[in-house]
Amino acid sequence: MATKVLDSWALLAYFEDEPAAEEVEKLLSKAEAESHKLLLSVVNWGEIYYNTMRKTSLENAELIAKEIEGMRIDIVPVESDLKLVRQAAIYKARGELAYADAFAAALAKIRNCELVTGDHDFKAVESEIKIGWLR
Repeated sequence: MATKVLDSWALLAYFEDEPAAEEVEKLLSKAEAESHKLLLSVVNWGEIYYNTMRKTSLENAELIAKEIEGMRIDIVPVESDLKLVRQAAIYKARGELAYADAFAAALAKIRNCELVTGDHDFKAVESEIKIGWLR
């Protein structure tokens, strides 16, 4: 079973019904059917939460948090994973990515799986990790 890491960009596109929403919905359906496994860093979960809260409301952020909870997405903690945090810090220190994005890239690199995003900032690490580009 293939494993894919979702960047917050992908889920925000889904929740905000942007053009990439249909592609993300297909990924979510495949995860539901257990065709592949989806991962999301807890840092990226937080990014989705604060972006939703800032754009709309705390209530909407809570609704989306509940919806993510019901999805077949494994939320990956960082509290004791120093390897993950170290790799994210390296990406951030090199000035290539925002801190939350660095966690998505680090998770994909450490787990040796594809990162799914439409955020072109990830072009900076495209030579190090496989990226499934959303449009």
